[in-house]
Amino acid sequence: MIPWSRSVTPPIAHPLIPGAEPFSHHGSGVGVLLCHGFTGSPYSMRPWGEYLAAAGLSVEVPLLPGHGTVWHHMNLTTSDDWLAEAERVLLELSARCDEVFVMGLSMGGALTLRLAQRHPGLVRGAVLVNPSLAVEDRLLPLIAPFRRAVSRFMPSTPGLGTDISKDDTTEGGYDRVPTAAAATLPKLWREVQEGMSGLRAPILAFRSPQDHVVGPDSLRILARRAVNTRLTIHLLHDSYHVATLDHDAAAIFDGSLAFVREHSRSGEGADR
Repeated sequence: MIPWSRSVTPPIAHPLIPGAEPFSHHGSGVGVLLCHGFTGSPYSMRPWGEYLAAAGLSVEVPLLPGHGTVWHHMNLTTSDDWLAEAERVLLELSARCDEVFVMGLSMGGALTLRLAQRHPGLVRGAVLVNPSLAVEDRLLPLIAPFRRAVSRFMPSTPGLGTDISKDDTTEGGYDRVPTAAAATLPKLWREVQEGMSGLRAPILAFRSPQDHVVGPDSLRILARRAVNTRLTIHLLHDSYHVATLDHDAAAIFDGSLAFVREHSRSGEGADR
């Protein structure tokens, strides 16, 4: 960790997964909010956050409710809770920064877009890595109205595990998918899709063709419906889903910093 950064540990009764602590850095007047994915944690975003912090940006990587401890905790939370926490941090970051960018991995990409939709006057741009914007499991919308009842006899299902092509690298998340929590994802996806035409901030999206978690429909929806903003897509040919920890991580980090500098009002976005 770079010496001028700090990690903030929330008051959670169960111990955090090592490396799942929120990350915070007070830097320049340009702020970046990074959102991790479903069942993940700041572990998957920390190298990215530290890279942007080292470039001089102010950075926040929150731990979303129910994440970073044990999967049972997630079944007590919903997509509304995750969005509310991301929004809280966004507003705090914008209060101390002149301009703010939002970035997210997987489900964090959906949260990122929803923040840009709800706060068009605050968000200067969005960066997405393998964003999850559509239903992959067709059963989820069906069980959503009965998620509490279903979770009583099937509280979780096996997770895919760490989808990273790089050897000896883990994601620092859960190996089980909490049923009740997962059943709230369609609501988030629906809201994001319905608000696509309201997006005004420019978007940079990274997509791994070999993604075993999120299929191609999400980016197709984004490209088709985000008609009032500029969308740029870069392919990551040497990474799987958790690309922020994979072989193409440097391309993501460099590309996101260049994106911030291009779209910052100052023209730089960070101290060089």
